[in-house]
Amino acid sequence: MSVTRINPPTLAKPSGFAHATRCGDIVHLAGQTALTPDGKIVEGGIVVQFQQALSNVLAALDAAGGRPEDLLSVTIYLLDIADYQANGKEIGRIWRELAGTEYPAMAGIGVTSLWQPEALIEIQAVAVLDSGAA
Repeated sequence: MSVTRINPPTLAKPSGFAHATRCGDIVHLAGQTALTPDGKIVEGGIVVQFQQALSNVLAALDAAGGRPEDLLSVTIYLLDIADYQANGKEIGRIWRELAGTEYPAMAGIGVTSLWQPEALIEIQAVAVLDSGAA
């Protein structure tokens, strides 16, 4: 099987990586921060950054032919776990609004830094597409 690299024009232009790679029905989604299409991290704290980062993951998934319910696993890298937990209800609301209630396996991992210094969160995922998708 061949690998397809996917870089939707709605996301910032990648440099040295692909936003998604697809091989058959498996899609690996690159880590997404709260980067806007013009290459800037959104300001406003963890909730706003979570919303942008998840939107970026879902945009890459959509471009690969997938839907949120196709997510198999999600890893969330956080600079401040306590801040994420303190905003858990709002973050959960955003998840349900953008991705629904079919939850994948998830992990939250505390890190000391991310690629962009202004980023508070990065979300990476794997999806398995329904055989009827794309």
